[in-house]
This record gives sequence, C-alpha cells and structure tokens, in this order.
Amino acid sequence: MRSATRAGIDVLTIASDAARSPLTVILRRVHLALFVLLTGLVSAPLHGASTATVTGTVRDSGGNPQIGTMVQLLRPDLSVITSAYTNQKGHFSFELVSPGKYAVKAMGASFLPSLRENVRVHANTVVNLTLNTLYEVMQWLPAEPRSADARKDDWAWTLRSPANRPLLRWLEDGPLVVVSEGPNAAPKLKARLTAVGQEGSFGEDGQRISVEVQETPSNSRELLASVDFAPGTDGRMRSALGFRQDLGFAGSVQSLAAVAIHPEVEASGAEGLDEAAMRTWQTMNLGDEFEVETGAEQVLARFAQGGTNTVFAALPFMTLGWRGGDSTVRYRVATAVPGIGGETAGDAAMPALAMRNGSLRLEHGLHQEISWERQTDASGMSVLVYRDSLSNPVIEATVPGGVDGLDTAGEGLVDHASGLLRAAGPEYNSAGVVAAVERRTASGNSVRLSYANGDALVMPAEQHPTPLGLLIAAAHPRRTQMYSISLSGTLDGTGTRWRASYRWQPENTVTRVAPFAKDAAEPYLNIHLRQPVCLRRNGVRSLEAMFDMRNILEQGDRPFVLKDGSLLVFAQDQRSVSAGLAFTF
Repeated sequence: MRSATRAGIDVLTIASDAARSPLTVILRRVHLALFVLLTGLVSAPLHGASTATVTGTVRDSGGNPQIGTMVQLLRPDLSVITSAYTNQKGHFSFELVSPGKYAVKAMGASFLPSLRENVRVHANTVVNLTLNTLYEVMQWLPAEPRSADARKDDWAWTLRSPANRPLLRWLEDGPLVVVSEGPNAAPKLKARLTAVGQEGSFGEDGQRISVEVQETPSNSRELLASVDFAPGTDGRMRSALGFRQDLGFAGSVQSLAAVAIHPEVEASGAEGLDEAAMRTWQTMNLGDEFEVETGAEQVLARFAQGGTNTVFAALPFMTLGWRGGDSTVRYRVATAVPGIGGETAGDAAMPALAMRNGSLRLEHGLHQEISWERQTDASGMSVLVYRDSLSNPVIEATVPGGVDGLDTAGEGLVDHASGLLRAAGPEYNSAGVVAAVERRTASGNSVRLSYANGDALVMPAEQHPTPLGLLIAAAHPRRTQMYSISLSGTLDGTGTRWRASYRWQPENTVTRVAPFAKDAAEPYLNIHLRQPVCLRRNGVRSLEAMFDMRNILEQGDRPFVLKDGSLLVFAQDQRSVSAGLAFTF
C-alpha cells in the first residue's frame, strides 16, 4: 500500500513539473546557479585561512649543509616573527604560517648573513639559502673568460641566484645585512651619512651631521662606528664604537663605548658637560627554550670647567626568559632608565643627567618585572607586573624667555642651544601593570594598544613666584594611569614609512608612568615619516628624507614663574621637531 502511494506521488510530481511553464524551469536553474556561487564565495575565505609551512636547507658556497644556523622568518617590513635552527642536515622548518609575503634570513658563525625577500608563502614553500664569507663575496666578480666560447654560466647564475644576494644594505633603521642590488653589481661595504636640523631636544639641538659605518668580517665579528657632531661649533659631538662576536648556538658577546661632549650645557659655575659610557653584555641560548642576557653599563660624567663633582656609576642588568611555542615568560632586572622615543634613543643613548643641590646627578633606579608575551605572525599581546625604585628622576622644562641670565641656584642643568633645563626630582617607589595588544597585517601595517598604571611625579600649581629649588621639592608621586595607541606601516607605491602614536596620562604629571618600559610610546601626539627620494635597483634606498615631530600639540605644559621673573614650562616631554636627509652608499 505504501509503495503504491509512493508511486502515485511520483506520477503527480512528474505531471506537475510537465505542467510548469519554461519560465519556472529557468528561474529554478538560476536559483541553483546562485546557490552554487554563494557556496563558493563562502568557502573561499575558509580555504584562504589555512596555514602553510616554510622549509629549506642552508648550505655554504661548497654545498655543505650548515648545522646549527639560525634562520629567521620575517615580515615584509623585515621585523622578526620567529626563529629556528638547522638540524644535522642543514634543514629548517616553520610550521603554521599564514599564506602571504615574507622574507627569510639565515645567520651563521664565520659567515655573512643571507636574506631572501619577497617570498610568497602558499601551502608548502621551499626556501634554500647559501651562506658566504666576506672573502668569497669580494671575489664574486671574476674576470671575463679569455675565450669567447668559454662557459660562464656557473658564476653568472651564482650572481643572479635569488637565494643568495651578496651586498650590504640597511634594514629599515637597523643593522646592515647581505642582500643583492643587482645581477652585475659589485659587492661592497656600505655606510650612512645623515644631515638633520632639530629643535627642542636637550643636548642635541640645531644642525647635526652623523656618519655610521658597519662591517661584518668573515670571522663573525661585527664592528660598528658612528660619529655625530654639530657643524660650526667648537666641540659638540657624540661618537660610538661597537663590537659584536657571534657565538653560534651559545649566543653572542657585545660591547659598546660612547662619548658625548656638550660645551653649551652648564650649571652654576660649571661649563661643558662631558659624558662617557661603556656597555658590555652577553646573550646565551640554553637550547631552544631558555635565553639569558646579562651585562652592565659603566657611566662617567663631569664638567670640563668649574665642575665640583664627578659622577661614576655601574648599572647592571639581566633578563631570564623561557620560550614555549609562541609564548615567552621573562624575568628582568634593570638599573638604567631607557631613553624615550626619537631616533637618537637606542643602544648608544646614555642615561640622563640633571642637577640638585649644586651636584650633578644621574637618573637611575632598580626595576624588576615578570612578563608574559605571545607573538604570532599576525598579532601579539603582553602583560607584565613591575616594581620600581627611582632615584634622581629627570624633570625637564623649557625656558620661553631664554636661558641667558637664568639663575638656577645649583638646581638645574641648562642647555643654551635648545633653551631647556633639567632638574633632578625627589626619589619615589612605584609598582603597577603594563599590558599591550598588537595586530599586524600581511602588508606590514600594524596597530598597538597599551595600558599602564603606577606612580608618576606631579607638580602642584603655585600662585606666586617661587624659587626653583622649592618647585622641585614640591613634586611628589601620585597613582595614575596611561593609555596609548600606535599605528605604523608603509604606503604602497610611494614607499613612505610612517608611525603615529598618541599616549595620554594626566597633564599635571611631569614624569612617565612605568619609565623602565622598553616600548613606551612618546607622550601625547607624535608623527615619524621616512620617504625614499632616490631608489636604486631592487628598491634599495640611496637617499631618504626624514621628518619627526614629538608632542605636536604641546600638551602637558605646567608653567611656573621663578623669583627672578623667569618663566619655566615643565612637561613630560617637550615639543620637538627634526627633519633631514640620509644618504646610504
């Protein structure tokens, strides 16, 4: 009975379909085609979101596999995503890589680094790299064969090989590495010459010219030399000499010596501030999971004329880290407060100096933190808890009427070139939390959000003219918060590299929250631009225009009037402008 009923339904269905008009059939077919199309569109992102692997082998110029070579997977802007070491067969592998454009870099003891750019990763991508010594690089352009019919494909192919490119060029604002400028370009060492004009930076104001040269000989020792001076002055100069020895699996040993001469910086009865610093540190890798960095910085400072005291300090630091997958847990101890923002901040930057009670004082402290960080190719996040004990925190002020004739009574360090004053504030302790999240795109653009809480110095308003010493003594710590957003990237077509940030904390604070944080954004609104003006083959920059502006809106100003009628404007960070050209050759 059930079978008979089923057959009857089928007969009725066929009759019904036959009775339908041709238009109805066409519409059904169109609906079916649209359904198939939508199904494909929905499934396409799911397919594109799959991960891939990047594998390869690292060899020397003789074809021998290189064991224990560090290989780095880089973003298009050449920032590091993750690292791996080659095995006994010289093989390396990166798993769970999102499809996109990357770069791969290999570094081995006794060899120059090798970089492969514009690697398009999809499914399983193979990238083989070749390492060469400096001697081999310099010999890579042999004379033409004497016989016209002699084979020259071997060396010609080597010069054109995309897996090994034997020329030094700059990685953004970082070190020099080995890449190729063209198939017939002669290998050579490069240097950078920079000419800038800047205003609003203590000890660095006015016209500046800097020269930097970095060489990586065949014995894996890197040498760095730089000099920065102000033309038309009697001695305003900053210079540095650095050394780095790569120890392969073990890590590296590094040293950096820096000297700064500031003839226009003075205090009461003292002129010409001279500084010298020597930093030595060692990094050690204990397998793939543990990393250790230990070192110390020796600082010496005094006045060339009329100085009453000499500052000498040893500032040790140490970091212990454990890596597991994409996550890293670290414990860090530091005593030197890092420089904030700007292009002059970095390894060659010296701890800040100020004055109090007629004596030269060095900003330093004791910082301890425990942090957790997770980094992937597209995002990152970090959280740390810290405890600080800060001595001689630097409080900076601008003098709109000029510093000539300003009587600091031994409470301030004055720079005549920039019109800025630095005083040493009271000691204080602080504890808090710093958290950050970051998101990066395949094109190299990124956005970063940060939050921090802790103590910062505040200066209460004064209704009457007050001596400088009493103003500084009235500063006291207050619990507060900080919020920041940073955006960065590169514009397609023009190659313009840009970075913009805004960091807020209460305007009555004159020091930063969490001053030991390494990646703290500069206070308030800041913009940094790098524009290639002249490009050689393969996109290598030879001439670049630079523009930096910090605290554009001049926020956070705290004006005070001294007893002698001078106006001082204190702030976390003074408004400063820097612009110039950089020539790489």
